Amino acid sequence: MNQSEKQIDQILKRGVAEVIVEEDFKKLLLSGRKLRLKEGFDPSSPDIHLGHMVALRKLRQLQDLGHQVVLIVGDWTAQIGDPSGASVTRPMLSAEQVKANAKTYLEQFFKIVDKDKTEVRWQSEWYGNFKLEDVVRLSSKFTVAQMLARDDFAKRYAAGKPISVTELLYPMLQAYDSVMVKSDVEFGGTDQKFNLLVGRELQEMVGQKPQQVLMVPILVGTDGVHKMSKSLGNYIGVAEDPSEIFGKCMSIPDELILQYFELVTDIPDQEIADFKAQMENGQVNPMILKKRLASELITQLYNATAAQEADARFTRVVQRGEIPEDMPECRLENGQNTGVIDFIILSGLAKSKSEARRLLEQGAVEINSEKISDQNTPVKCGDIIKAGKRRYSKAI
Repeated sequence: MNQSEKQIDQILKRGVAEVIVEEDFKKLLLSGRKLRLKEGFDPSSPDIHLGHMVALRKLRQLQDLGHQVVLIVGDWTAQIGDPSGASVTRPMLSAEQVKANAKTYLEQFFKIVDKDKTEVRWQSEWYGNFKLEDVVRLSSKFTVAQMLARDDFAKRYAAGKPISVTELLYPMLQAYDSVMVKSDVEFGGTDQKFNLLVGRELQEMVGQKPQQVLMVPILVGTDGVHKMSKSLGNYIGVAEDPSEIFGKCMSIPDELILQYFELVTDIPDQEIADFKAQMENGQVNPMILKKRLASELITQLYNATAAQEADARFTRVVQRGEIPEDMPECRLENGQNTGVIDFIILSGLAKSKSEARRLLEQGAVEINSEKISDQNTPVKCGDIIKAGKRRYSKAI
Protein backbone atom coordinates (compact mmCIF):
# COMPACT_ATOMS: atom_id res chain seq x y z
CA MET A 1 0.00 0.00 0.00
CA ASN A 2 1.51 3.34 -1.07
CA GLN A 3 1.38 6.56 0.96
CA SER A 4 -1.72 7.84 -0.86
CA GLU A 5 -3.60 4.61 -0.18
CA LYS A 6 -2.59 4.74 3.50
CA GLN A 7 -3.90 8.29 3.80
CA ILE A 8 -7.20 7.37 2.19
CA ASP A 9 -7.54 4.27 4.35
CA GLN A 10 -7.00 6.36 7.49
CA ILE A 11 -9.55 8.99 6.38
CA LEU A 12 -12.19 6.31 5.69
CA LYS A 13 -11.63 4.41 8.94
CA ARG A 14 -11.05 6.85 11.79
CA GLY A 15 -14.09 8.80 12.89
CA VAL A 16 -16.30 7.12 10.27
CA ALA A 17 -19.45 5.10 11.04
CA GLU A 18 -20.29 3.85 7.55
CA VAL A 19 -19.38 4.43 3.90
CA ILE A 20 -21.76 3.56 1.05
CA VAL A 21 -20.20 2.16 -1.11
CA GLU A 22 -16.69 1.96 0.42
CA GLU A 23 -14.92 0.16 -2.41
CA ASP A 24 -16.42 2.49 -5.01
CA PHE A 25 -15.44 5.51 -2.93
CA LYS A 26 -11.85 4.25 -2.62
CA LYS A 27 -11.64 3.78 -6.39
CA LEU A 28 -12.88 7.34 -6.93
CA LEU A 29 -10.31 8.71 -4.48
CA LEU A 30 -7.51 6.79 -6.20
CA SER A 31 -8.67 7.76 -9.71
CA GLY A 32 -7.01 11.18 -9.55
CA ARG A 33 -10.32 12.93 -10.34
CA LYS A 34 -11.26 16.00 -8.34
CA LEU A 35 -14.39 14.97 -6.44
CA ARG A 36 -17.30 17.19 -5.44
CA LEU A 37 -17.91 16.72 -1.72
CA LYS A 38 -21.38 17.85 -0.67
CA GLU A 39 -22.23 19.09 2.81
CA GLY A 40 -25.52 20.83 3.48
CA PHE A 41 -26.80 22.78 6.45
CA ASP A 42 -30.08 24.38 7.38
CA PRO A 43 -29.37 27.69 9.12
CA SER A 44 -31.97 27.03 11.82
CA SER A 45 -29.26 27.90 14.36
CA PRO A 46 -26.28 30.23 13.94
CA ASP A 47 -23.69 28.15 15.76
CA ILE A 48 -21.52 25.12 15.05
CA HIS A 49 -20.45 22.78 17.84
CA LEU A 50 -18.09 19.81 18.08
CA GLY A 51 -20.85 17.48 16.88
CA HIS A 52 -20.78 19.26 13.49
CA MET A 53 -17.00 19.33 13.57
CA VAL A 54 -16.72 15.53 13.16
CA ALA A 55 -17.95 15.64 9.53
CA LEU A 56 -16.27 18.98 8.80
CA ARG A 57 -12.89 17.51 9.69
CA LYS A 58 -13.46 14.78 7.08
CA LEU A 59 -14.17 17.46 4.49
CA ARG A 60 -10.96 19.26 5.41
CA GLN A 61 -8.90 16.07 5.20
CA LEU A 62 -10.20 15.40 1.69
CA GLN A 63 -9.76 19.04 0.71
CA ASP A 64 -6.10 18.66 1.64
CA LEU A 65 -5.94 15.83 -0.91
CA GLY A 66 -7.19 18.23 -3.59
CA HIS A 67 -10.94 17.67 -3.62
CA GLN A 68 -13.71 20.31 -3.86
CA VAL A 69 -16.13 20.95 -1.02
CA VAL A 70 -19.60 22.12 -2.07
CA LEU A 71 -21.40 23.71 0.86
CA ILE A 72 -25.15 24.05 0.40
CA VAL A 73 -26.90 26.67 2.51
CA GLY A 74 -30.43 25.39 3.05
CA ASP A 75 -32.05 28.80 2.99
CA TRP A 76 -35.16 27.19 1.48
CA THR A 77 -35.53 23.98 3.52
CA ALA A 78 -34.74 25.87 6.74
CA GLN A 79 -38.32 27.00 6.50
CA ILE A 80 -39.64 23.44 6.42
CA GLY A 81 -37.82 21.64 9.23
CA ASP A 82 -36.38 18.15 9.47
CA PRO A 83 -36.64 16.17 12.72
CA SER A 84 -33.52 14.03 11.98
CA GLY A 85 -34.53 11.44 14.51
CA ALA A 86 -35.49 13.97 17.17
CA SER A 87 -39.21 13.74 16.34
CA VAL A 88 -39.49 17.49 16.75
CA THR A 89 -40.13 19.77 13.81
CA ARG A 90 -38.16 22.99 13.65
CA PRO A 91 -39.99 26.31 13.56
CA MET A 92 -40.18 28.15 10.25
CA LEU A 93 -37.71 31.00 10.01
CA SER A 94 -37.98 34.37 8.32
CA ALA A 95 -35.64 35.24 5.44
CA GLU A 96 -33.84 37.68 7.75
CA GLN A 97 -33.27 35.01 10.42
CA VAL A 98 -31.95 32.59 7.81
CA LYS A 99 -29.46 35.12 6.44
CA ALA A 100 -28.24 36.14 9.90
CA ASN A 101 -27.79 32.52 10.99
CA ALA A 102 -26.07 31.60 7.73
CA LYS A 103 -23.58 34.47 8.05
CA THR A 104 -22.47 33.32 11.52
CA TYR A 105 -22.49 29.66 10.49
CA LEU A 106 -20.26 30.30 7.48
CA GLU A 107 -17.74 32.22 9.60
CA GLN A 108 -17.52 29.27 11.97
CA PHE A 109 -17.51 26.69 9.16
CA PHE A 110 -14.32 28.24 7.78
CA LYS A 111 -12.56 27.83 11.13
CA ILE A 112 -12.33 24.17 10.12
CA VAL A 113 -12.75 23.93 6.34
CA ASP A 114 -10.54 25.71 3.79
CA LYS A 115 -12.54 28.65 2.40
CA ASP A 116 -10.43 28.84 -0.78
CA LYS A 117 -11.35 25.25 -1.67
CA THR A 118 -15.07 25.60 -0.94
CA GLU A 119 -17.90 26.37 -3.32
CA VAL A 120 -20.87 27.92 -1.48
CA ARG A 121 -24.32 27.38 -3.03
CA TRP A 122 -27.70 28.63 -1.81
CA GLN A 123 -30.75 26.45 -2.38
CA SER A 124 -32.73 29.48 -3.51
CA GLU A 125 -30.62 29.36 -6.71
CA TRP A 126 -32.82 26.48 -7.89
CA TYR A 127 -35.80 26.46 -5.52
CA GLY A 128 -36.40 30.18 -5.82
CA ASN A 129 -38.15 29.63 -9.17
CA PHE A 130 -39.79 26.31 -8.31
CA LYS A 131 -43.43 26.06 -9.37
CA LEU A 132 -46.12 23.74 -8.09
CA GLU A 133 -45.68 21.54 -11.16
CA ASP A 134 -41.97 21.13 -10.28
CA VAL A 135 -42.86 20.02 -6.74
CA VAL A 136 -45.44 17.55 -8.05
CA ARG A 137 -42.99 16.20 -10.63
CA LEU A 138 -40.31 15.69 -7.95
CA SER A 139 -42.67 14.08 -5.43
CA SER A 140 -44.03 11.70 -8.08
CA LYS A 141 -40.68 9.90 -8.16
CA PHE A 142 -41.17 8.54 -4.63
CA THR A 143 -43.93 6.74 -2.74
CA VAL A 144 -45.32 7.33 0.75
CA ALA A 145 -44.18 3.80 1.62
CA GLN A 146 -40.59 4.78 0.75
CA MET A 147 -40.78 7.83 3.01
CA LEU A 148 -42.25 5.80 5.88
CA ALA A 149 -39.24 3.50 5.67
CA ARG A 150 -37.39 6.25 7.52
CA ASP A 151 -37.11 5.08 11.11
CA ASP A 152 -38.39 8.13 12.98
CA PHE A 153 -41.27 8.58 10.51
CA ALA A 154 -42.23 4.92 10.94
CA LYS A 155 -42.20 5.22 14.74
CA ARG A 156 -44.30 8.37 14.74
CA TYR A 157 -46.77 6.87 12.26
CA ALA A 158 -47.11 3.70 14.37
CA ALA A 159 -47.65 5.81 17.48
CA GLY A 160 -50.32 7.89 15.77
CA LYS A 161 -48.23 11.05 16.00
CA PRO A 162 -48.56 13.65 13.23
CA ILE A 163 -46.19 13.81 10.27
CA SER A 164 -46.63 16.85 8.07
CA VAL A 165 -46.52 16.62 4.29
CA THR A 166 -43.70 19.17 4.29
CA GLU A 167 -41.59 16.78 6.39
CA LEU A 168 -42.14 14.03 3.81
CA LEU A 169 -40.91 16.44 1.15
CA TYR A 170 -37.69 17.25 2.99
CA PRO A 171 -35.67 14.12 1.99
CA MET A 172 -36.64 14.70 -1.66
CA LEU A 173 -35.58 18.33 -1.54
CA GLN A 174 -32.24 17.41 0.03
CA ALA A 175 -31.81 14.76 -2.65
CA TYR A 176 -32.53 17.29 -5.39
CA ASP A 177 -29.63 19.40 -4.03
CA SER A 178 -27.32 16.49 -4.89
CA VAL A 179 -28.65 16.47 -8.45
CA MET A 180 -28.22 20.23 -8.88
CA VAL A 181 -24.58 20.32 -7.71
CA LYS A 182 -23.67 16.92 -9.27
CA SER A 183 -22.45 15.59 -5.93
CA ASP A 184 -19.89 12.76 -5.94
CA VAL A 185 -20.00 12.26 -2.17
CA GLU A 186 -22.37 13.50 0.53
CA PHE A 187 -21.45 13.77 4.21
CA GLY A 188 -23.62 13.58 7.30
CA GLY A 189 -24.29 11.92 10.62
CA THR A 190 -25.77 8.45 10.96
CA ASP A 191 -29.12 10.08 11.78
CA GLN A 192 -29.18 11.39 8.18
CA LYS A 193 -28.73 8.00 6.50
CA PHE A 194 -32.20 7.85 4.96
CA ASN A 195 -31.95 11.33 3.43
CA LEU A 196 -28.46 10.64 2.06
CA LEU A 197 -29.61 7.44 0.38
CA VAL A 198 -32.59 9.20 -1.20
CA GLY A 199 -30.01 11.43 -2.87
CA ARG A 200 -28.37 8.37 -4.45
CA GLU A 201 -31.74 7.15 -5.72
CA LEU A 202 -32.74 10.44 -7.29
CA GLN A 203 -29.39 10.87 -9.02
CA GLU A 204 -29.77 7.46 -10.63
CA MET A 205 -33.32 8.32 -11.71
CA VAL A 206 -32.11 11.39 -13.62
CA GLY A 207 -29.13 9.63 -15.20
CA GLN A 208 -26.35 10.78 -12.87
CA LYS A 209 -23.92 8.44 -11.13
CA PRO A 210 -25.15 7.90 -7.56
CA GLN A 211 -23.18 9.79 -4.95
CA GLN A 212 -21.14 7.95 -2.36
CA VAL A 213 -22.20 8.48 1.25
CA LEU A 214 -19.88 9.02 4.20
CA MET A 215 -21.54 8.97 7.62
CA VAL A 216 -19.83 9.97 10.84
CA PRO A 217 -20.75 8.87 14.39
CA ILE A 218 -23.03 11.01 16.54
CA LEU A 219 -20.95 12.80 19.17
CA VAL A 220 -22.41 12.49 22.67
CA GLY A 221 -22.66 15.79 24.50
CA THR A 222 -21.02 16.85 27.74
CA ASP A 223 -23.94 15.36 29.72
CA GLY A 224 -22.73 11.92 28.63
CA VAL A 225 -26.24 10.88 27.55
CA HIS A 226 -27.68 12.77 24.59
CA LYS A 227 -26.48 13.80 21.14
CA MET A 228 -24.59 17.09 21.39
CA SER A 229 -27.13 19.84 20.94
CA LYS A 230 -27.34 23.54 21.67
CA SER A 231 -30.98 23.20 22.72
CA LEU A 232 -29.98 20.62 25.36
CA GLY A 233 -27.12 22.79 26.63
CA ASN A 234 -24.65 19.89 26.39
CA TYR A 235 -22.54 21.37 23.60
CA ILE A 236 -19.09 22.87 23.09
CA GLY A 237 -19.23 25.59 20.43
CA VAL A 238 -16.36 26.03 17.99
CA ALA A 239 -16.52 29.83 18.34
CA GLU A 240 -16.82 29.97 22.12
CA ASP A 241 -14.20 31.72 24.18
CA PRO A 242 -11.14 29.45 24.66
CA SER A 243 -11.61 29.53 28.45
CA GLU A 244 -15.20 28.36 28.03
CA ILE A 245 -14.12 25.54 25.69
CA PHE A 246 -11.43 24.52 28.18
CA GLY A 247 -13.85 24.49 31.10
CA LYS A 248 -16.50 22.53 29.20
CA CYS A 249 -13.92 19.91 28.18
CA MET A 250 -13.16 19.39 31.85
CA SER A 251 -16.82 18.51 32.44
CA ILE A 252 -16.86 15.68 29.85
CA PRO A 253 -17.55 12.29 31.50
CA ASP A 254 -14.39 10.18 31.77
CA GLU A 255 -15.84 7.44 29.55
CA LEU A 256 -16.14 9.87 26.61
CA ILE A 257 -12.55 11.16 26.63
CA LEU A 258 -11.25 8.63 24.09
CA GLN A 259 -14.21 9.17 21.74
CA TYR A 260 -13.56 12.91 21.70
CA PHE A 261 -9.84 12.36 21.00
CA GLU A 262 -10.70 10.06 18.10
CA LEU A 263 -13.42 12.19 16.50
CA VAL A 264 -12.25 15.79 16.89
CA THR A 265 -8.44 15.73 17.23
CA ASP A 266 -5.44 14.57 15.23
CA ILE A 267 -3.84 12.67 18.13
CA PRO A 268 -2.32 9.48 16.59
CA ASP A 269 -4.24 6.21 17.03
CA GLN A 270 -1.37 4.62 18.95
CA GLU A 271 -1.32 7.46 21.46
CA ILE A 272 -5.08 7.12 21.98
CA ALA A 273 -4.56 3.38 22.54
CA ASP A 274 -1.93 4.24 25.15
CA PHE A 275 -4.39 6.63 26.86
CA LYS A 276 -6.94 3.80 26.98
CA ALA A 277 -4.47 1.39 28.59
CA GLN A 278 -3.37 4.02 31.11
CA MET A 279 -7.00 4.77 32.09
CA GLU A 280 -7.83 1.08 32.46
CA ASN A 281 -4.78 0.53 34.67
CA GLY A 282 -5.34 3.69 36.71
CA GLN A 283 -1.98 5.07 35.58
CA VAL A 284 -3.31 8.47 34.56
CA ASN A 285 -5.64 11.02 36.13
CA PRO A 286 -8.51 11.62 33.64
CA MET A 287 -8.14 15.35 34.34
CA ILE A 288 -4.71 15.27 32.69
CA LEU A 289 -6.22 13.79 29.53
CA LYS A 290 -9.10 16.29 29.56
CA LYS A 291 -6.60 19.14 29.75
CA ARG A 292 -4.74 17.64 26.79
CA LEU A 293 -8.02 17.33 24.87
CA ALA A 294 -8.96 20.94 25.63
CA SER A 295 -5.55 22.19 24.52
CA GLU A 296 -5.70 20.20 21.28
CA LEU A 297 -9.12 21.61 20.45
CA ILE A 298 -8.29 25.22 21.26
CA THR A 299 -5.04 25.02 19.27
CA GLN A 300 -7.02 23.68 16.31
CA LEU A 301 -9.74 26.35 16.55
CA TYR A 302 -7.56 29.28 17.68
CA ASN A 303 -3.83 28.80 18.33
CA ALA A 304 -1.35 27.32 20.80
CA THR A 305 -1.06 30.58 22.77
CA ALA A 306 -4.82 30.68 23.37
CA ALA A 307 -4.67 27.06 24.57
CA GLN A 308 -1.86 27.85 27.03
CA GLU A 309 -3.70 30.89 28.37
CA ALA A 310 -6.95 28.93 28.81
CA ASP A 311 -5.07 26.18 30.66
CA ALA A 312 -3.41 28.70 32.97
CA ARG A 313 -6.71 30.48 33.63
CA PHE A 314 -8.47 27.21 34.48
CA THR A 315 -5.72 26.29 36.93
CA ARG A 316 -5.82 29.73 38.53
CA VAL A 317 -9.57 30.33 38.65
CA VAL A 318 -11.14 26.87 38.97
CA GLN A 319 -8.50 24.70 40.61
CA ARG A 320 -7.03 27.34 42.93
CA GLY A 321 -10.21 29.35 43.30
CA GLU A 322 -8.59 32.66 42.41
CA ILE A 323 -10.54 35.52 40.89
CA PRO A 324 -9.49 36.15 37.25
CA GLU A 325 -7.77 39.42 36.39
CA ASP A 326 -9.26 39.59 32.90
CA MET A 327 -12.97 39.30 33.68
CA PRO A 328 -15.54 41.20 31.58
CA GLU A 329 -17.15 44.32 33.03
CA CYS A 330 -20.81 45.32 33.01
CA ARG A 331 -21.94 48.91 33.36
CA LEU A 332 -24.83 49.63 35.72
CA GLU A 333 -27.38 52.08 34.35
CA ASN A 334 -26.73 55.55 35.78
CA GLY A 335 -24.43 53.93 38.33
CA GLN A 336 -27.46 52.64 40.28
CA ASN A 337 -27.61 49.33 42.15
CA THR A 338 -29.58 46.50 40.53
CA GLY A 339 -30.91 43.13 41.64
CA VAL A 340 -28.60 40.14 41.22
CA ILE A 341 -30.99 38.33 38.84
CA ASP A 342 -31.18 41.35 36.54
CA PHE A 343 -27.42 41.83 36.70
CA ILE A 344 -26.73 38.20 35.78
CA ILE A 345 -28.85 38.60 32.65
CA LEU A 346 -27.54 42.11 31.84
CA SER A 347 -23.93 40.91 32.04
CA GLY A 348 -24.55 37.80 29.94
CA LEU A 349 -23.77 35.38 32.78
CA ALA A 350 -27.15 33.77 32.00
CA LYS A 351 -29.54 34.09 29.07
CA SER A 352 -32.83 34.09 30.94
CA LYS A 353 -34.35 34.72 34.36
CA SER A 354 -35.11 31.03 34.74
CA GLU A 355 -31.46 30.13 34.13
CA ALA A 356 -30.32 32.85 36.57
CA ARG A 357 -32.71 31.61 39.25
CA ARG A 358 -31.57 28.04 38.70
CA LEU A 359 -27.94 29.07 39.27
CA LEU A 360 -29.00 30.85 42.43
CA GLU A 361 -30.92 27.81 43.71
CA GLN A 362 -27.90 25.60 43.01
CA GLY A 363 -25.67 27.80 45.15
CA ALA A 364 -23.63 28.71 42.09
CA VAL A 365 -23.84 32.51 42.49
CA GLU A 366 -21.34 34.55 44.51
CA ILE A 367 -20.88 38.25 45.13
CA ASN A 368 -17.36 39.15 46.19
CA SER A 369 -16.62 35.44 46.91
CA GLU A 370 -19.67 35.02 49.17
CA LYS A 371 -22.46 32.65 48.10
CA ILE A 372 -25.90 34.19 47.99
CA SER A 373 -29.38 32.69 47.77
CA ASP A 374 -31.68 35.71 47.92
CA GLN A 375 -32.68 36.85 44.44
CA ASN A 376 -33.32 40.36 45.80
CA THR A 377 -29.68 40.82 46.80
CA PRO A 378 -28.48 44.09 45.23
CA VAL A 379 -25.38 44.44 43.06
CA LYS A 380 -23.46 47.70 43.36
CA CYS A 381 -20.54 49.26 41.54
CA GLY A 382 -17.28 47.45 42.20
CA ASP A 383 -18.93 44.09 43.03
CA ILE A 384 -17.54 40.95 41.42
CA ILE A 385 -20.23 38.43 40.54
CA LYS A 386 -19.57 34.77 39.82
CA ALA A 387 -22.26 32.58 38.23
CA GLY A 388 -21.41 28.93 37.68
CA LYS A 389 -17.89 27.55 37.85
CA ARG A 390 -16.09 29.84 35.43
CA ARG A 391 -18.16 32.93 34.66
CA TYR A 392 -17.34 36.26 36.26
CA SER A 393 -18.38 39.85 35.70
CA LYS A 394 -17.51 43.09 37.47
CA ALA A 395 -20.16 45.76 38.03
CA ILE A 396 -18.91 49.21 37.05
